[in-house]
Amino acid sequence: MEKIPEKFLNKDGTLNTDALLKSYSELEKKIGTMISVPNENSDSDAREKFYRAIGVPSSAAEYPKDTMFDDDALREKFFEIGLTSDQVEKIYQIANDFLTPVLSDLFNAQNETNAMNELKNFFGDDEKMCDALRAINAFGEKYLPREAFDTLCATPQGIRSIYTMMQSMEPNVQTDNPMQKNLTDNDLRQMMRDPKYWRDQDPEYVRKIENGFKKLYS
Repeated sequence: MEKIPEKFLNKDGTLNTDALLKSYSELEKKIGTMISVPNENSDSDAREKFYRAIGVPSSAAEYPKDTMFDDDALREKFFEIGLTSDQVEKIYQIANDFLTPVLSDLFNAQNETNAMNELKNFFGDDEKMCDALRAINAFGEKYLPREAFDTLCATPQGIRSIYTMMQSMEPNVQTDNPMQKNLTDNDLRQMMRDPKYWRDQDPEYVRKIENGFKKLYS
């Protein structure tokens, strides 16, 4: 027979039933506040009680939000698997630390592709774009401060503004004939019949015609 603890004995060695009943009552209260880890046989109330105790919110809408990864469906998934708010905060932190640089690189690559497509559409095709960019680069190195040129070249709009500036500073209209510098009104109207003008809208060819009329009538 196991020895009875002294706190349940009277001074004369007899059983102290009052102390024993009091201890049992306190034990019942403590057991009533304890949370059991749910298993496959646990009911919904037991699961709900456990989730609230460990910090799982009562709805997916109560999870913390993040500007980069804010998504209702994602929070619903967090709630479905029973993540706590602290765990979700950690997930956001890890995602920002590791994924943000990768996403930034992807965005930059996409922006660069979009910029090149915009310039290609503006100049006509890849070959014309490359020719124009070489001319713009030469123009910028000759006439613009390096810092200003680099800043303008950071966007398609800036490159187009340099191109416009370059056009406005061109003193003469030049055609494929290197001997012919200044064109007459009739020459320019003949040039407008070329498919490069009315069908292809070749930016370089159109520019020559527009500058020719400017020179004649401005």
